[in-house]
Amino acid sequence: MLVIFDLDGTLLNTIADLAAAANYALEMTGYPTHAPEAYPYFVGNGVRRLLERVLPEDARTPETVDVMMGHFRHYYENHMTDLTTPYPGIEKLLHDLRQEDVKVAVASNKYQLAVERLIHHFFPSVEWAAIEGQKEGVPVKPDPSIVFEILSKCPTPKAEVLYVGDSGVDMDTAHRAGITSVGVTWGFRPVHELTEHYADTIAHKPERILEVLHEQRDIIGPR
Repeated sequence: MLVIFDLDGTLLNTIADLAAAANYALEMTGYPTHAPEAYPYFVGNGVRRLLERVLPEDARTPETVDVMMGHFRHYYENHMTDLTTPYPGIEKLLHDLRQEDVKVAVASNKYQLAVERLIHHFFPSVEWAAIEGQKEGVPVKPDPSIVFEILSKCPTPKAEVLYVGDSGVDMDTAHRAGITSVGVTWGFRPVHELTEHYADTIAHKPERILEVLHEQRDIIGPR
């Protein structure tokens, strides 16, 4: 079996470092910044879309976003672990899954370099089947391409895959890929967003993901 995790808002609480990097980019380009508590509604579709959203509407040109991206990456790549922390219970969940020989992977809209650095920094002892972030020329979630890339590296029947995330984007990604979705409530988005996007299951604590996995395994039966 395989569990694919979203990163931001699911494995890691990254919002404070994302807010600091985006506000730095805004300051460097002369635009007003936002309160950190506004950022959960800006994130979810990759850094480029985040930067578009934080800019004033009349400033959202590709050229401005390109400049912002340079400032964002300069700051974020030096500060991405300053305030970020794993959510309580996540590290234990990952180790419990691996002890049961369940493969784990990451599918994030954050750019690849940042995803790899964060995963290796916070979960260095976890064996990952795949670590996938945003790459040039590959559409971001909710397009399911990233899920199919993981499945190409880690072939697993779709009936034996769970996709775990904290947003409607994640739930849509799972459904477009034809796999079971688990919406978590400790992340950046409210529960109603998960239900409105037809999450197959809602998890209020990490242990619930292991329970869902066992339930799914019981349905499938022995192989």
